[in-house]
Amino acid sequence: MQAKHVMVSPVITGTADMTVREIAEMLVANRISALPIVGKNGSVVGLVSEGDLIRRAEIGTQKQRSWWLSLFTSSVQLAEEYAHTHARKVKDLMTHEVISVAPDTALSEIARLLEFHRIKRVPVLDKEKLVGIVTRGDLVRVIATASQREQSPVADEEIRASILRRLDAESWTNVMLIDVTVNDGTVNLWGLIRSEAERRAVLVAVENIAGVKAINDQLALEPLPAWV
Repeated sequence: MQAKHVMVSPVITGTADMTVREIAEMLVANRISALPIVGKNGSVVGLVSEGDLIRRAEIGTQKQRSWWLSLFTSSVQLAEEYAHTHARKVKDLMTHEVISVAPDTALSEIARLLEFHRIKRVPVLDKEKLVGIVTRGDLVRVIATASQREQSPVADEEIRASILRRLDAESWTNVMLIDVTVNDGTVNLWGLIRSEAERRAVLVAVENIAGVKAINDQLALEPLPAWV
């Protein structure tokens, strides 16, 4: 799936000359957590989120440093924080460097961007024009609304071969230490694992194999060396 399949469109937007109060009112009225800020040509010039509004002078939540701690804070940082907490216009508050994606960006890439940059949303741009937005919540909704695939019968031999191929492809387990048998779709696992995390990963890998009906887990933790 791609961004265009899950994005919210049209997108509620703001402009850089709006006041911070107006932006806050829009967030509350529309029950959203962020607003892309667009220029006259429809391009995204910034973004304002709830996170930008929680440290504000008008509600007394700006950072309060002791005088000695201020000595160890650069004047640049202090100036930026002051502008951020006291700004009246959106242009002085918004995040200017906005991570964006194209309509055909894969959801896997969007998930990577959200995680890597520790952000909650990405605008979707088509030739620099805002056409949608994808949030963490949109990815969760894909999971919640995904239809369950009806599985066709799969032979036990094919299930076993698929399991062994899957485990052999992963670096976190040693397939040579695991024995797999399959009887009418029920998978029996024997052998040694090095941790409970590996056990969980093996079980997850097996349950995602087509045709698996049940799992009989007989895996044992590998004993620690005597010198440990």
